[in-house]
Amino acid sequence: MRGRNWRCVAWVLVIIVVLVAIGLAVLYSGVHNVAATYPDRGLVSWALSTTMKRSVERQAAGIRVPPLDDPALVRLGFQHYREMCVECHGAPGLSMAEVGRGLNPSPPPLVEKVGNWKPSELFWITKNGIRMTGMPAWGVTHTDEQIWAIVAFMRGLPRLTPEAYKALDRQVPPLSED
Repeated sequence: MRGRNWRCVAWVLVIIVVLVAIGLAVLYSGVHNVAATYPDRGLVSWALSTTMKRSVERQAAGIRVPPLDDPALVRLGFQHYREMCVECHGAPGLSMAEVGRGLNPSPPPLVEKVGNWKPSELFWITKNGIRMTGMPAWGVTHTDEQIWAIVAFMRGLPRLTPEAYKALDRQVPPLSED
């Protein structure tokens, strides 16, 4: 019986070594196309998407959400969103700019997708960014209060009409450069 156990362990080790060798061969061969014009498909797309979603859920789990209904907070969030987010994510009545269309994976249109995330998750994503997606870590340049303001504004995106967005754009001055 002892010999059978060792043979089983040996086969498992051989399989692991072969899988590692195949993985290294793929990594070093350059066969995987990393061009931004080549979208990930199938298993790679699923693995990256699932990893990102589960990581954000876990990292944001302990974040306490402050009240986000203050109109001044939403207005400040609009100013930051207009300055930093519209190019990649668009806005009601506005498509993403050229820079957003050139990213892979494609940035989600937040008007449609913001409801898929909890406020704590939006905060975490906005503050920390998402590696290898083009989503920057705004926490490097913004305070938590500013990031919560962006989240407060984003929460209302699905209900904001293109006309209402244009009216805000005309009424709300740009951020002052202090």
